[in-house]
Amino acid sequence: MKQFATLFLISLCAASPALADPIEGLWRTAPDDHGDVGFIRVGICGTNFCGVLERAENAQGKAIQPDTLGRKIVWNLSSGDSGEYQGRIYAPDRDKEYMSKLELSGNRITVNGCVLGGLICRSGGQWTRVQ
Repeated sequence: MKQFATLFLISLCAASPALADPIEGLWRTAPDDHGDVGFIRVGICGTNFCGVLERAENAQGKAIQPDTLGRKIVWNLSSGDSGEYQGRIYAPDRDKEYMSKLELSGNRITVNGCVLGGLICRSGGQWTRVQ
């Protein structure tokens, strides 16, 4: 019985938030084509990561209510080597989906996306960690 209790406590500790992946959290996007920024909450979605648009601001820093609030902006993100993640990204300003590559370095993510098998690529700028 003692061994069972010990294993149970160890499993609880292993699931602690201290072991969260570095990409999890709230990120402020780079300004889009209209100067608006989004705040994307990245977390675990099944076996990968995804990010949902939690709130948005215009170029003057005032809250706006785009119809994309609550929408997944990044999904199927899987981690690779050295802070690299690959998956899908949606750009609301262009209403397009891209194959994405996110490179995490400290409290910044460099975002890139491509369509047509990588023939047309676009920089999504740098996102900054808020939380």
